[in-house]
Amino acid sequence: MPPPPPNLLIVDDDPELRRFLRGELEAEGHGVETAGTGQQALTRIREGGLELVLLDWTLPDFSGVEVCRRMRAGGDTTPVLMLTAHDAVRERVEALDAGADDYVTKPFSIEELLARVRARLRRNCTDDTAGEVLEFVDLTVNTAAREVRRGGREIRLTVREYDLLLQLLRRPNRVQERLALLEAVWGSPFIGDDNLLDVYIRYLRRKLELPGEARLIHTVRGVGFVLKAQEPGA
Repeated sequence: MPPPPPNLLIVDDDPELRRFLRGELEAEGHGVETAGTGQQALTRIREGGLELVLLDWTLPDFSGVEVCRRMRAGGDTTPVLMLTAHDAVRERVEALDAGADDYVTKPFSIEELLARVRARLRRNCTDDTAGEVLEFVDLTVNTAAREVRRGGREIRLTVREYDLLLQLLRRPNRVQERLALLEAVWGSPFIGDDNLLDVYIRYLRRKLELPGEARLIHTVRGVGFVLKAQEPGA
């Protein structure tokens, strides 16, 4: 039986780690390619056809964060799982700001990494591709074009910001628990730091709720979040 077509790309400058991860992922039934530099990674990513990129932060030519920025600037929405020894909050935020979908801190267990990969790929399979227009107050989302508008202005969202907004928008006026949102957007079962949700809620609020605009995303302390119209005088 021929091997499956490549759907994962491992980007790391450590050849031993590349070989190890490739073997583990191929044993899970994935087609895997590898790259040792940021430039090699970008060249392969631009060819398309990938479902997930496992991207190391530290590369010999430029950082994984820069690879991610260049991908997103070019309109590439392939999910990125960042592999990093950087564990400070500001560094996690930097990776997410650059467009990474999730991160795993080194050293990691292979079981955790494989679980994250499975969750991410399941999330890919359930991404909404049907064309419909969703509206709430003055917010409009055209799912066919992935176009978001509030009032007359267009709002540019990253892939995960868009997925999170869609999850909130499909259940307006209903409180959604934190774990439910994490699993809906990042895959079930969710494995990782649940502060990821707070980071993305802040990103959404920053883009959706400009000064003078009514708040749409509300925090329900100890439970989760809800999309609802702001009450007069609130």
